[in-house]
Amino acid sequence: MAKVIILGSSNSVPTLTNENTHMVVVGEERVLLIDSVGSTVVRLEQAGVDVNRLTDVIITHFHPDHASGLPLLLLDLWLTGRKNPLTIYGLDYTLDRVKGVMDFYNWTDWENFFPVVFKSLAEREMELVLDCPDFVVRSSPVHHMIPTVGLRVEFPNQKTLAYSCDTIPCEEVVRLGAGADVLIHEATGEMPGHSSAAQAGEIATQAEAGKLYLIHYHSGKFQEGDLVAEASQTFQGEVELATDFMQLEF
Repeated sequence: MAKVIILGSSNSVPTLTNENTHMVVVGEERVLLIDSVGSTVVRLEQAGVDVNRLTDVIITHFHPDHASGLPLLLLDLWLTGRKNPLTIYGLDYTLDRVKGVMDFYNWTDWENFFPVVFKSLAEREMELVLDCPDFVVRSSPVHHMIPTVGLRVEFPNQKTLAYSCDTIPCEEVVRLGAGADVLIHEATGEMPGHSSAAQAGEIATQAEAGKLYLIHYHSGKFQEGDLVAEASQTFQGEVELATDFMQLEF
């Protein structure tokens, strides 16, 4: 049975209990990391996922709170003897910058480095990212400060998860989340490039999603208000805060 594990749920400022937002989709054959921050190796170990099983990484956009952990992840995998290829997906804007950062680290000089395959995502709706027996992943551009994608993950049992990533409310997320069993939507607040919990609820209602999880919110001492109550004013379905190491089974 495939599952999604929330590795971090906070917005750009992490706390002791909430790392920056990222997650992993665990199947029988493929393990897909969605964004990489902090020490991904440690977070995966804490979540009970063997880092050596990691097969794919999607970087949704090139902001530090979503992409800064990738160089350390690649270094750690190399130092622990990885030989299998790793595929990294992202928009051209994102991958160009990922490669640029790695070039600053002179990674081409790292002896016996494992193969890394970069796969560019077209900036169009429902772009096919990954199709395997465990799940099918599609991406759509959303409306953030820089080029960013949201995701839709479809499982063999017809269950579906959608993830808004960082975005203002937009029709692209409504279509990504159409009829989804679970919509994970950011709730940073109503500000440029982001959405409030109430706006996340509105998107969940328009998408007719089954359940709404709020993520990328102010956490710890920075937390403000009752986000679940706020979202429940605009969405009649079940609402819950996504929390670190929460597991959603599909």
